[in-house]
Amino acid sequence: MKWFAFFFFGLCTLILLILVFPFMRLALHPRERFKKYARRFISSSMRFYLGVLHIIGIVNVEADERKKLKTLKSKIITANHPSILDIIVFLSLIPNADCIVNARLARNIVGGVIRQLYILNSLDFQELLKACAESLEHGNCLIIFPEGTRTPRQGKTIFKKGAARIAIYSGCSILPVHIGGTDKYGLGKKDPWTAFNPVERYIYQISAKEEISPEKYKTMPNPIAVKTMTGELFDSLFPKTDAR
Repeated sequence: MKWFAFFFFGLCTLILLILVFPFMRLALHPRERFKKYARRFISSSMRFYLGVLHIIGIVNVEADERKKLKTLKSKIITANHPSILDIIVFLSLIPNADCIVNARLARNIVGGVIRQLYILNSLDFQELLKACAESLEHGNCLIIFPEGTRTPRQGKTIFKKGAARIAIYSGCSILPVHIGGTDKYGLGKKDPWTAFNPVERYIYQISAKEEISPEKYKTMPNPIAVKTMTGELFDSLFPKTDAR
Protein backbone atom coordinates (compact mmCIF):
# COMPACT_ATOMS: atom_id res chain seq x y z
CA MET A 1 0.00 0.00 0.00
CA LYS A 2 2.91 2.35 0.67
CA TRP A 3 4.31 1.76 -2.81
CA PHE A 4 0.84 2.18 -4.28
CA ALA A 5 0.58 5.54 -2.50
CA PHE A 6 3.80 6.76 -4.15
CA PHE A 7 2.68 5.50 -7.55
CA PHE A 8 -0.75 7.12 -7.17
CA PHE A 9 0.82 10.44 -6.15
CA GLY A 10 3.04 10.40 -9.24
CA LEU A 11 0.10 9.56 -11.50
CA CYS A 12 -2.03 12.38 -10.06
CA THR A 13 0.88 14.80 -10.46
CA LEU A 14 1.19 13.94 -14.16
CA ILE A 15 -2.55 14.46 -14.66
CA LEU A 16 -2.38 17.89 -13.04
CA LEU A 17 0.67 18.87 -15.12
CA ILE A 18 -0.74 17.70 -18.44
CA LEU A 19 -4.49 18.20 -18.20
CA VAL A 20 -5.18 20.83 -15.54
CA PHE A 21 -2.55 23.50 -14.97
CA PRO A 22 -1.88 24.41 -18.63
CA PHE A 23 -5.56 25.20 -19.16
CA MET A 24 -5.80 27.08 -15.85
CA ARG A 25 -2.80 29.21 -16.84
CA LEU A 26 -4.43 30.09 -20.17
CA ALA A 27 -7.80 30.87 -18.62
CA LEU A 28 -6.83 32.73 -15.46
CA HIS A 29 -5.25 36.19 -15.63
CA PRO A 30 -3.34 37.99 -14.20
CA ARG A 31 -0.70 35.71 -12.72
CA GLU A 32 -1.77 36.33 -9.10
CA ARG A 33 -5.28 35.11 -9.93
CA PHE A 34 -3.86 31.95 -11.47
CA LYS A 35 -1.66 31.36 -8.41
CA LYS A 36 -4.62 31.83 -6.06
CA TYR A 37 -6.86 29.29 -7.77
CA ALA A 38 -4.02 26.88 -8.58
CA ARG A 39 -3.09 26.72 -4.88
CA ARG A 40 -6.71 26.07 -3.98
CA PHE A 41 -6.85 23.31 -6.57
CA ILE A 42 -3.67 21.77 -5.18
CA SER A 43 -5.18 21.92 -1.68
CA SER A 44 -8.29 20.08 -2.90
CA SER A 45 -6.10 17.54 -4.69
CA MET A 46 -4.08 16.89 -1.53
CA ARG A 47 -7.30 16.36 0.46
CA PHE A 48 -8.45 13.87 -2.19
CA TYR A 49 -5.08 12.10 -2.07
CA LEU A 50 -5.11 11.82 1.72
CA GLY A 51 -8.71 10.65 1.52
CA VAL A 52 -7.61 7.78 -0.72
CA LEU A 53 -4.80 6.91 1.71
CA HIS A 54 -7.36 6.90 4.52
CA ILE A 55 -9.67 4.55 2.60
CA ILE A 56 -6.90 2.03 1.89
CA GLY A 57 -5.84 2.10 5.54
CA ILE A 58 -2.55 4.00 5.48
CA VAL A 59 -3.17 7.49 6.87
CA ASN A 60 -5.49 9.30 9.28
CA VAL A 61 -5.33 13.10 9.63
CA GLU A 62 -6.77 14.37 12.90
CA ALA A 63 -6.94 18.17 13.05
CA ASP A 64 -9.22 19.66 15.69
CA GLU A 65 -8.82 23.17 14.27
CA ARG A 66 -9.49 22.48 10.59
CA LYS A 67 -11.75 25.53 10.27
CA LYS A 68 -9.14 27.83 11.81
CA LEU A 69 -6.39 26.54 9.54
CA LYS A 70 -8.65 26.82 6.49
CA THR A 71 -9.38 30.51 7.12
CA LEU A 72 -5.92 31.70 8.17
CA LYS A 73 -4.44 34.68 6.35
CA SER A 74 -0.97 36.22 6.39
CA LYS A 75 0.46 33.80 8.94
CA ILE A 76 3.79 31.98 9.01
CA ILE A 77 3.02 28.34 9.76
CA THR A 78 5.94 26.50 11.34
CA ALA A 79 5.98 22.84 12.33
CA ASN A 80 8.14 19.92 13.27
CA HIS A 81 8.89 17.64 10.34
CA PRO A 82 8.65 13.90 11.18
CA SER A 83 7.75 12.57 7.73
CA ILE A 84 7.69 13.04 3.98
CA LEU A 85 3.91 13.55 4.02
CA ASP A 86 3.95 16.63 6.28
CA ILE A 87 3.83 19.20 3.49
CA ILE A 88 0.98 17.29 1.81
CA VAL A 89 -0.99 17.39 5.08
CA PHE A 90 -0.50 21.17 5.42
CA LEU A 91 -1.34 21.88 1.79
CA SER A 92 -4.57 19.91 2.25
CA LEU A 93 -5.54 21.90 5.35
CA ILE A 94 -4.52 25.40 4.17
CA PRO A 95 -5.98 26.43 0.77
CA ASN A 96 -3.84 29.58 0.47
CA ALA A 97 -0.56 27.95 1.41
CA ASP A 98 2.73 29.17 0.00
CA CYS A 99 6.10 27.62 0.83
CA ILE A 100 9.83 27.85 0.23
CA VAL A 101 10.90 25.02 -2.07
CA ASN A 102 14.31 23.49 -2.65
CA ALA A 103 15.52 24.80 -6.03
CA ARG A 104 16.52 21.28 -7.09
CA LEU A 105 12.84 20.36 -7.32
CA ALA A 106 12.37 23.09 -9.92
CA ARG A 107 14.64 21.19 -12.33
CA ASN A 108 12.42 18.13 -12.71
CA ILE A 109 9.13 17.53 -14.53
CA VAL A 110 7.10 19.61 -12.05
CA GLY A 111 9.60 22.48 -12.14
CA GLY A 112 7.43 24.84 -14.19
CA VAL A 113 4.54 24.67 -11.73
CA ILE A 114 6.85 25.02 -8.72
CA ARG A 115 8.50 28.14 -10.16
CA GLN A 116 5.11 29.75 -10.84
CA LEU A 117 3.44 28.95 -7.53
CA TYR A 118 6.11 28.81 -4.84
CA ILE A 119 9.28 30.53 -3.63
CA LEU A 120 12.67 28.99 -4.47
CA ASN A 121 15.38 28.85 -1.83
CA SER A 122 18.00 29.67 -4.48
CA LEU A 123 17.05 33.37 -4.31
CA ASP A 124 19.39 35.87 -2.72
CA PHE A 125 18.41 36.17 0.96
CA GLN A 126 17.10 39.73 0.63
CA GLU A 127 15.10 38.73 -2.44
CA LEU A 128 13.79 35.74 -0.50
CA LEU A 129 12.65 37.98 2.35
CA LYS A 130 10.90 40.31 -0.09
CA ALA A 131 9.20 37.42 -1.90
CA CYS A 132 7.95 35.99 1.40
CA ALA A 133 6.72 39.38 2.63
CA GLU A 134 4.93 40.00 -0.68
CA SER A 135 3.21 36.61 -0.51
CA LEU A 136 2.09 37.29 3.06
CA GLU A 137 0.79 40.73 2.03
CA HIS A 138 -1.45 38.99 -0.52
CA GLY A 139 -3.04 37.04 2.35
CA ASN A 140 -1.19 33.77 1.79
CA CYS A 141 0.11 31.61 4.62
CA LEU A 142 3.77 30.64 4.45
CA ILE A 143 4.65 27.09 5.51
CA ILE A 144 8.15 26.66 6.96
CA PHE A 145 9.82 23.68 8.62
CA PRO A 146 12.48 25.40 10.76
CA GLU A 147 14.63 22.26 10.92
CA GLY A 148 15.16 22.51 7.17
CA THR A 149 14.85 18.74 6.85
CA ARG A 150 12.91 15.90 8.42
CA THR A 151 13.28 15.52 12.19
CA PRO A 152 16.04 12.98 12.93
CA ARG A 153 15.11 9.98 15.07
CA GLN A 154 18.26 10.41 17.13
CA GLY A 155 20.53 13.30 17.89
CA LYS A 156 19.99 16.98 18.52
CA THR A 157 17.21 18.91 16.82
CA ILE A 158 18.58 22.13 15.28
CA PHE A 159 16.36 25.03 14.23
CA LYS A 160 17.27 27.46 11.49
CA LYS A 161 16.42 31.13 12.00
CA GLY A 162 14.64 31.79 8.69
CA ALA A 163 11.10 31.77 10.09
CA ALA A 164 11.96 34.36 12.75
CA ARG A 165 13.78 36.55 10.23
CA ILE A 166 10.78 36.50 7.87
CA ALA A 167 8.38 37.24 10.74
CA ILE A 168 10.37 40.25 11.93
CA TYR A 169 10.91 41.52 8.38
CA SER A 170 7.24 41.15 7.38
CA GLY A 171 5.61 41.92 10.73
CA CYS A 172 3.48 38.76 10.44
CA SER A 173 2.94 36.37 13.34
CA ILE A 174 4.19 32.82 13.54
CA LEU A 175 1.70 30.03 14.26
CA PRO A 176 3.54 26.95 15.57
CA VAL A 177 1.76 23.70 14.67
CA HIS A 178 2.82 20.39 16.17
CA ILE A 179 2.56 17.13 14.23
CA GLY A 180 1.99 14.22 16.60
CA GLY A 181 0.35 10.83 16.33
CA THR A 182 1.83 7.42 15.65
CA ASP A 183 5.39 6.57 14.69
CA LYS A 184 6.19 7.62 11.10
CA TYR A 185 8.75 4.88 10.56
CA GLY A 186 9.20 4.36 6.83
CA LEU A 187 8.46 8.02 6.05
CA GLY A 188 11.13 9.64 8.22
CA LYS A 189 14.66 10.82 7.59
CA LYS A 190 17.04 8.03 6.52
CA ASP A 191 14.32 5.38 6.86
CA PRO A 192 14.57 2.65 4.20
CA TRP A 193 12.18 3.18 1.28
CA THR A 194 10.88 -0.34 1.81
CA ALA A 195 10.18 0.26 5.52
CA PHE A 196 6.73 0.84 7.00
CA ASN A 197 4.98 0.85 10.37
CA PRO A 198 4.04 -2.83 10.81
CA VAL A 199 1.69 -2.27 13.76
CA GLU A 200 -0.61 0.64 12.97
CA ARG A 201 -1.51 3.19 10.31
CA TYR A 202 0.15 6.59 10.16
CA ILE A 203 -1.90 8.97 12.30
CA TYR A 204 -1.23 12.70 11.99
CA GLN A 205 -2.50 14.67 14.99
CA ILE A 206 -2.31 18.35 14.08
CA SER A 207 -2.44 20.80 16.98
CA ALA A 208 -1.97 24.57 16.71
CA LYS A 209 -0.07 26.33 19.48
CA GLU A 210 -0.21 29.94 20.67
CA GLU A 211 0.81 32.51 18.06
CA ILE A 212 4.17 34.24 18.40
CA SER A 213 4.00 37.92 17.46
CA PRO A 214 7.09 39.81 16.27
CA GLU A 215 5.77 42.97 17.93
CA LYS A 216 7.33 42.15 21.32
CA TYR A 217 10.76 41.90 19.70
CA LYS A 218 10.69 45.19 17.80
CA THR A 219 12.74 47.05 20.43
CA MET A 220 15.56 44.48 20.33
CA PRO A 221 18.52 44.56 17.94
CA ASN A 222 17.70 42.36 14.97
CA PRO A 223 20.18 39.51 15.69
CA ILE A 224 19.01 39.22 19.31
CA ALA A 225 15.34 39.41 18.29
CA VAL A 226 15.80 36.65 15.72
CA LYS A 227 17.66 34.40 18.17
CA THR A 228 15.13 34.94 20.97
CA MET A 229 12.14 34.39 18.71
CA THR A 230 13.68 31.19 17.33
CA GLY A 231 14.18 29.95 20.89
CA GLU A 232 10.55 30.65 21.74
CA LEU A 233 9.45 28.81 18.60
CA PHE A 234 11.62 25.80 19.49
CA ASP A 235 10.17 25.65 23.03
CA SER A 236 6.66 25.79 21.58
CA LEU A 237 7.19 22.85 19.21
CA PHE A 238 9.53 20.85 21.44
CA PRO A 239 8.60 21.55 25.07
CA LYS A 240 11.09 20.39 27.67
CA THR A 241 8.53 17.91 29.00
CA ASP A 242 8.63 16.14 25.60
CA ALA A 243 12.42 16.05 25.50
CA ARG A 244 12.79 14.24 28.84
